[in-house]
Amino acid sequence: MAPRSQLEIHTGSVLRLVKEEASYHRELKEQTERVQKLEAQTGGDDENREYTLKQEQRALDETKNVLPSLKQKLMDSVANLEGLIIEEGKKGSESNVEHITAAKDAIAQAKTAEREIS
Repeated sequence: MAPRSQLEIHTGSVLRLVKEEASYHRELKEQTERVQKLEAQTGGDDENREYTLKQEQRALDETKNVLPSLKQKLMDSVANLEGLIIEEGKKGSESNVEHITAAKDAIAQAKTAEREIS
């Protein structure tokens, strides 16, 4: 089996980052809902509720803090992949059209995800 090309590796990286970002956004939504539910809760064990609320708020803040750096990583990876596509295209008839197509699809997914999130 031939070693994977840089184009394949970076394509996989972009796809992984798209999935990771989507996962963090789902987690952010779920954590926000949990915090809102705890804030709306009345009665019961107030100490436990306050502790749980504090823990959930901390987890929410940590998730929020991850997103900007993850977005920057994704943008950098897309830019790098675009450069690799250009390099692969310069090979002419020796370029791997399948890998170029897969890379372009990965970039399209990343840009679609960015528009959906923004």
